[in-house]
Amino acid sequence: MKGYMGEVKVDYYLQFLEQITTILQDVCLKLDGKSVQLDNIIISQHAIYIVEVKNYSGTIIFDTTLNQFIREDGKKETGFSHPITQVELQQLKLQNWLHHNGFTNIPIYYFVAISEPSTIIKVIGDTEPIAKVVAHGERIPHIILDIEKKLENTNKIIHQKIGHMILKKCIDFDRDIMKEHEIKREDLVNGVKCTSCDMLAMQRTPRNWVCPKCEHKDRHAHHLAIKEYLLLYQWITNQECKNFLQVNSRHMVNKALKNINLTYEPANKRWVKNKQK
Repeated sequence: MKGYMGEVKVDYYLQFLEQITTILQDVCLKLDGKSVQLDNIIISQHAIYIVEVKNYSGTIIFDTTLNQFIREDGKKETGFSHPITQVELQQLKLQNWLHHNGFTNIPIYYFVAISEPSTIIKVIGDTEPIAKVVAHGERIPHIILDIEKKLENTNKIIHQKIGHMILKKCIDFDRDIMKEHEIKREDLVNGVKCTSCDMLAMQRTPRNWVCPKCEHKDRHAHHLAIKEYLLLYQWITNQECKNFLQVNSRHMVNKALKNINLTYEPANKRWVKNKQK
């Protein structure tokens, strides 16, 4: 949620460029079997700009000597993956993707937008290369407009055409949350959460789910539990569903999975999410 709110803040500033550019958000493209995800792509008549949004509180420090990125929150210093290295890789992947699709020699610039205005940005070492690509979100449109002025006499590109092609080729970005955060299946807590008091221990009766704490009843409480499970996994088997819901009835589980718009794969004996059109 913190990351999302940061993107919303930066989106507000980027919208001031929408009259002269094509702006694409949450783009995911595939090249050579691998995907690249980008927060924002801004396509002008002269260039393409990648804007990666970061939402950090406190003080962030770019160490150009040791090539480190550090956040300081007043209590301790914590090292993070270097955002500039990340966006440089995005630039390279996008450039290769454009070449693969017939668009060559288009300048691509990249920026790291710090969404929180109160975040203090510090640099240890050479300040100039950091200042060129890192700025608070509200400054990004001004930096882009300054670059556009310098490119006025260069060849123009049809930004709408490129934007339409990217949208057409865009795929759903599906992160493996469990792998990314090193969470194992046994780390998950089983059970159906009460839709009234949030206690994770609703009990199944012949017709309802009943909370032992607040005595709230809900016939469909298990639907939400299954949907939340499928935010973490792409599929679920009957046995896994029985374990997760803490029930013994295979018939009840089978009926529940049918009622939440899943597709059964007989060969794999599992239920999978239907793709959104």
